[in-house]
Amino acid sequence: MTIHAWSHGVAKMKALSSAAAVDISSDTKRTNTQVAVRSLEPAQSAAWDEFVYQHPEASFFHLTGWMRAIAKTFRYSPRYLFTERDHRITGVLPLFETSNWLQGKCLISTPMAVYGGIAAEDEESHFALLHAAKQLAQAENVQHLELRNRQGEPLPEFHSNNLYTTFYGELDPNPEVLLRRLPRDTRYMIRKAQKKGLEVVRGLDQTAAFYGLFAQSMRRLGTPAFPLRLFENLNEEFKSLVDVTVLSSSKGPVAAVFSFRFRDTIIPYYAGASEEAPALAANNLLYWELMTRSAAEGMRWFDFGRSKKGTGAYAFKTQWNMTAQPLAYQLYLVRRKNVPNFTPLNPKFERAGRIWRKLPLGLTTLLGPHIVRWFP
Repeated sequence: MTIHAWSHGVAKMKALSSAAAVDISSDTKRTNTQVAVRSLEPAQSAAWDEFVYQHPEASFFHLTGWMRAIAKTFRYSPRYLFTERDHRITGVLPLFETSNWLQGKCLISTPMAVYGGIAAEDEESHFALLHAAKQLAQAENVQHLELRNRQGEPLPEFHSNNLYTTFYGELDPNPEVLLRRLPRDTRYMIRKAQKKGLEVVRGLDQTAAFYGLFAQSMRRLGTPAFPLRLFENLNEEFKSLVDVTVLSSSKGPVAAVFSFRFRDTIIPYYAGASEEAPALAANNLLYWELMTRSAAEGMRWFDFGRSKKGTGAYAFKTQWNMTAQPLAYQLYLVRRKNVPNFTPLNPKFERAGRIWRKLPLGLTTLLGPHIVRWFP
């Protein structure tokens, strides 16, 4: 994302943010008049990220590096808001304006991410950001405003989207302790894969190998793949926070995962596998290697990410003795009258998925990046 593009978004927000601060103080007695809503400018990124690292409800996807990578890759427009009191940040709301022919114009916190929404240290800051986001949604006349909250009660005037569940579990530096926590069938699959002589390689230089497997997996799922430049942009923004792990046989790479480190948590976020991977139990060994190595490096938690019930990914994650937590996504409808469903489970997209699976890999790799931005 260029500074020009960011400055354009900031300029568009300034009048709305100032108006929001005035309206909030007069709209409710709960709002502290010392709390001001601001739009994020480049010079404030370090202070924003410092707040994110310290706030327990903030996630990796609240960091400004995610904003820059997503904006550069997909050309979505950042509308990041924060509250401050006495020149100190008290709350943040990562927000993007997305627009395409399929979904129309929307405000999303945060696109291409499993988590988003407001992270605030007090009720006044939370309410101020919520009010400002709703006001912005109305002023921009969007289809809807979506907050991808990890948890929380339903918000007034919002509709809950209960499609997704996230999975997480605690790690242990002792592999034997960690192994005993797993179901018997999962332990069997890990041992089966360990006998296949698969080699584990880690490093950002494995991104191309990972992407080749990722593109194959997306095609088999009938889903457009993200462009390679997304992963290159993420590597550029986060560097030491990215982990790329690849499993290879004598014939070449068979399974790979692109993960993020955030505080004491490892987040396996994108994955890919060859057609040979299931017979080798490669995915089981891949995540086991990521778990044990991350635990040895001081990571305490394994965030397996979100999945939808009824999918293969959901079933696979249930085999790891993880805690399943329904996600509290919230939608505020402006122009749209009903909660949208743009997931692959929507019957309207099933036929498109079947066609996509039959297309040549080269064609899906070429077309996928242009289509996937329609589904932020």
